[in-house]
Amino acid sequence: MSERLHPVFRALALPGILALVAFTLVPVVAGGLYAFTDWRGLGDFNWIGLDNFREIFDDPTTRGALWHTLVFGFALVVITNLVGLGLALGLNRTLKTRNLLRAVFFLPVILSPLAVSYLWKYILDPQGLANQFLGEIGLETWQRAWLGDPNWALLAVLLVLVWQQSGLTMVIYLAGLQTIPDDLLEASEVDGASTWMRLRRITLPMLRPAFIIASTLTLIFGLRVFDQILALTDGGPVGATETLATQVWKQSFANGRFGYGAALSILLTLMIGAFALLQLTLLRRREGDA
Repeated sequence: MSERLHPVFRALALPGILALVAFTLVPVVAGGLYAFTDWRGLGDFNWIGLDNFREIFDDPTTRGALWHTLVFGFALVVITNLVGLGLALGLNRTLKTRNLLRAVFFLPVILSPLAVSYLWKYILDPQGLANQFLGEIGLETWQRAWLGDPNWALLAVLLVLVWQQSGLTMVIYLAGLQTIPDDLLEASEVDGASTWMRLRRITLPMLRPAFIIASTLTLIFGLRVFDQILALTDGGPVGATETLATQVWKQSFANGRFGYGAALSILLTLMIGAFALLQLTLLRRREGDA
């Protein structure tokens, strides 16, 4: 009976396979081929080999964008995991209002990135709430154009990203904390283990699977961040917040250099895949050794 049904299953799967090939694989392959050409979106193009990739590393703006991409990626991994873990530990079981606070801290995650960015753009404006608050408490010397100062723009954008993504890592760690048996924690407390000892010897080791998931997701998000940067600074001032994602957009659609933009997108895709796989491999290896 099952053998007679196999052709039916193949026939039912065929439209989905064809759609995947037509709308996913073919555009990806075509875009990859354009990276080796000088195509500008219309008309003919010439095959130029690796010239686009050489230009990426010769262009100071693109090298800066590459560096900023790495900064966003790895800074988000560290900061959002620390903040998310702290929130998860604080809101795990003790507070009566923990469910309300969990919803409040998770709310930025489900908001539109553009809506969040425009809200923070108003807050960080030279006449915005941040500088007004600093003036009210007598810290006028701290007032500055947060998004217009090349020395502070990168940190300001990073603040917005951490604010929006920490709720996601909090939820992941909360799920991990629910898997730790209460009996184990109670037994360690009876044995005289301090809070720090229980955290270091029991809680953190048992949260390793949650850490793998949270760190991988935040790394991928940080490397490909685009919407928030475009809305907050558009890559400025003077390229201080440019990333590979914003360069892909500008080179392809603003400058009409689709071949160069395709090369940038290939580099970004390879970076995301390589770092995510490397991080996942190292974390799983450490988990296995433990």
